[in-house]
Amino acid sequence: MAQLSPQLKQATPVRAVRGAGVYLYDAEDRPYLDFTSGIGVVNTGHCHPRVVEAAQRQVGKLIHGQYTTVLHEPLLELTERLGDVLPAGLDSVFYLNSGSEAVEASVRLARHVTGRQNIVVFQGGFHGRTMGAAALTTAGTKFRAGLGPLMPGAVVSPYPFAYRYGWSEEQAVEFALRELDHLFRTVSAPADTAALMVEPVLGEGGYVPAPAGFLAGLRERADEHGILLILDEVQTGFGRTGRFWGHEHHGGVRPDILVTAKGLASGFPLSAIAAPTGLMSQAWPGSQGGTYGGNAVACAAAIATLEVIRSEALVENAGEMGRRLLEGTRKIAVDHATIGDVRGLGLMIGVEFTGADGEPRPDLAQRAHQEAADRGLLLLTCGAHGNTVRMIPPLVVNAEQVDDALGRWEEAVRAATA
Repeated sequence: MAQLSPQLKQATPVRAVRGAGVYLYDAEDRPYLDFTSGIGVVNTGHCHPRVVEAAQRQVGKLIHGQYTTVLHEPLLELTERLGDVLPAGLDSVFYLNSGSEAVEASVRLARHVTGRQNIVVFQGGFHGRTMGAAALTTAGTKFRAGLGPLMPGAVVSPYPFAYRYGWSEEQAVEFALRELDHLFRTVSAPADTAALMVEPVLGEGGYVPAPAGFLAGLRERADEHGILLILDEVQTGFGRTGRFWGHEHHGGVRPDILVTAKGLASGFPLSAIAAPTGLMSQAWPGSQGGTYGGNAVACAAAIATLEVIRSEALVENAGEMGRRLLEGTRKIAVDHATIGDVRGLGLMIGVEFTGADGEPRPDLAQRAHQEAADRGLLLLTCGAHGNTVRMIPPLVVNAEQVDDALGRWEEAVRAATA
């Protein structure tokens, strides 16, 4: 009898049989507040009726029309609709299946355009598990251990994680940009550097929003040296942070290439990179394609996702509910010395557990995580030490559900730290 790989470890004990909105239900129909969203995927909530209807309708018409063989209407309509939300100037789109694939496609494009090899990434970033993406990932050794030799050309620079360094955000940004300049002089000359790749909020690395001034500093250096700026918006995109794209919190910062996935199609496998047509056209012939990219059903679901986000004002809701959730988790932290930091942006909240001397306490984070699951609240952990509990509810979450989750979280923390 076949079985799942024993290395697929489930974060919660739940065997879900159905989902609706912010809830998952097990075989006994017990509801769980799902503050994981399938790792930031079901931004419109589980089985939103409009997404379900769009997918069901498309299944009866055309399931798969391979998009370098034939074109189909959902593909063309989605591309047109994305033009309304993509950053100005990014008017050319290439579709794939997963975030890792899209990351690797962005690297290939950057290397083709610049004729350069190196990609600078930032400490704690997560960009995927495949060979090329894993080489760019430093959120934890588990994502790349035993896989080497990895793709060459990946160069790592510090990320301004102020809490980790014990500095102000201004000091952390100054340090990170100074070290990037030093890297250009010691490791990867600008003439050898194709791109800078960064998440507007570190995801697996601990839910750390980029401080003010950091992305602007990257944009300034990219322009100065003819380097491309790739923004990995796989987890931060589609309203998650209270803006449609996470980098929109940083004024006029613009990407040369944007990577998106996760929330794009409400659970259907679909990812994309977007870039100016003039830049995208420099990809070498045959370098872009794939069997399932731009799948017709996934595209139909993505169109419905965009409609739901707009009509239900989910971006604005993410901002408002995110502030409510952040304020509530910080109030709870005041009474618990083992919570060293609470941070976040929109509906991406991280709660970091530490000891008396600031050392990571993954044991407490794991206990709080499990106590929350016992109380019907599903969460995840992240960070290099696994000592940060993250909250990622669907963007449809309301004030009553946020307050309900906070009540369960307070009980879980109290039980875990007793």
